Amino acid sequence: MDEGDGLAGMETVTIELDAETLEEVDDIAFADHRENRAAAIRTLLDEWLKAREE
Repeated sequence: MDEGDGLAGMETVTIELDAETLEEVDDIAFADHRENRAAAIRTLLDEWLKAREE
């Protein structure tokens, strides 16, 4: 199963990140996701969504 198979029906979203946020993404990617920026963005998005629920 390809990673993208489950995402075929999802909407695409484009975001702009400021330099500070992009640096945070890269730090998380390096530390936690073997330099996988997409995984780091998913982590930050998950944190943001959880914070909105509170």
